[in-house]
Amino acid sequence: MRTAEDVLRFWFVEHGQDDWFGGKAEFDTALAEQFAETHPHVALGEAWAWRATPEGRLAEIIVLDQFSRQLHRGSPEAFAQDKMAVALAQEAIAAGADEVIPMERRMFLFMPFMHAESLVIQEEGCRHFEQFGEELMKFMTGHRDCIAQFGRFPFRNKALGRVSTPEEVAYMEEQKDRVF
Repeated sequence: MRTAEDVLRFWFVEHGQDDWFGGKAEFDTALAEQFAETHPHVALGEAWAWRATPEGRLAEIIVLDQFSRQLHRGSPEAFAQDKMAVALAQEAIAAGADEVIPMERRMFLFMPFMHAESLVIQEEGCRHFEQFGEELMKFMTGHRDCIAQFGRFPFRNKALGRVSTPEEVAYMEEQKDRVF
């Protein structure tokens, strides 16, 4: 299993926004080459020792929330760790980790709130995302509004074997560029 430091170096030093949010196959491949063997260990809770530091907590959340989406794009496994990621983010915030993680990294501590299919958690995410300014807040409120409207993210329906309602189909056609 790789280390928390390996995760943070890969995510924040070796890569950036274009990779994180670009959906590029090359990035998914690079991530898989380095972390495909680490991810299942973290998913089993075997990286619990990482939680001893705020940065370690962040690394665990990144693996569960972000790496899951990269490694398992388009499959149910992409979302399988979302509840654990939210719980760990809530725990990290309760421990004050959000106050010491640098601003340029902190967004990823809060990302599990944005990915949750719960309006209560989405509302809490909005509170945390206010600190990042209008641009990121727009993404957070878009996610929250989707959950408020449908109670789930329609773009996940296919991967999760859920039947889309006619309203969800219309929404997805209108929002082609925004995949939640």
